[in-house]
Order: sequence, then structure tokens, then C-alpha cells
Amino acid sequence: MVSHPQNKFWVKFMSVKRVLTLWNDEGENPKDVSVLRKKSVELPVPLDKESREIIQTLIDSFLERDDAVGLAAPQIGINKRIIAFRNKGFEGKGNVKNPNDFEVLVNPRITQARGEKVMGAEGCLSCPDIQVEISRFPEIKVRALNAKGEKINIRYLDYVARVIQHEIDHLDGRLIVDYGGDIYYPKSKQLLFEKLFNDTR
Repeated sequence: MVSHPQNKFWVKFMSVKRVLTLWNDEGENPKDVSVLRKKSVELPVPLDKESREIIQTLIDSFLERDDAVGLAAPQIGINKRIIAFRNKGFEGKGNVKNPNDFEVLVNPRITQARGEKVMGAEGCLSCPDIQVEISRFPEIKVRALNAKGEKINIRYLDYVARVIQHEIDHLDGRLIVDYGGDIYYPKSKQLLFEKLFNDTR
């Protein structure tokens, strides 16, 4: 990551996009839903200029947020198979500061899943204000490209494995509300979520 001098002549340019959500306080977001529910397509290999720009847009949007453990390209309106996620530093709040604390996977494919599934509560930026109990594998092996377009084959464990499974779901148009697990939400928004889930589940 290159550092720039902080002076009045330098303006940081980043391509940051908003995160799409299934709903807002008024109800369902039909336009966002149509993108989030669409199956994403792979980037061409080797990566071309447009693909590298898309990857950078996802990275910029991910790093700009202080509440994201992971982010998938469809969540910012790009139906391409790319995810970004923290691989350490989960206990700290705020933006990712160290470039070694996150990874990008392009065209990821889970080639192996091992261990007895573990139940855990998951939140999602595209499903605001709720958590859902979901069962995930504790160990996975993933084949993908990194942000530079290099082939990688990596094993992930425990919480990071859960995050990756969650983000790869997004690439197939699947969200946490599709699992049928117990849903937790603030009592102050009970009417909204009762209406939403009665309509969609």
C-alpha cells in the first residue's frame, strides 16, 4: 500500500460504492434485491484492465467501512465473483489498517469442506439489523485467484472459514435469511421484520 504526502494539493481518489440491502426502514428494496439475488459471473483469466478496476473498487469499498468483516462484489452492485475479507484483527473496531489483515479472492471455489458443522450467529451488511443462526463447516479449502491474478489454493479454519462461506453465498445470490435459522432483531423494529419475514419466508 503506497502512502501519500498529506498536503492541500493531494486529494485521495477512491471508487467507493454503497452496500445494497434487501430492505430499509420503509420495507423491501426491490432494485437492490434484483442485484443481490442474481448469480454472479467469473472474471476473465488472465485479468484484464476492467477486471482489475472492479477488484480495486471492491477493495476501496471494503476498506472504507469500519463495520465490515467481509464484502462481496454483488453487495456493491457488481455481479462478479470477487470477495474481500479480514483474515485477522477481528477483535478490533474500525477500518482495516494493515494490508496484511485482509485478502481478496477472485473466482473462488470451495474444493474441500471438512469437520462437523458448527452453528453460529451471523450478521450481514445487506440484511441490516438482524442476526441469523447458521451452520457452517469449520474447515474449507479454496481455489481462486488473488488480487494480482495469481492462482492460489488455501485452507481456512474456524471464523475465517465461516466468513468466506458467507461471502461466497453472496456470489450465488444466497443470503443469511435463506437458511431458515433463528432470526434475532431489535424489538424496536419488530413490526418491520414480522412483515418482511411473513412476506418472504
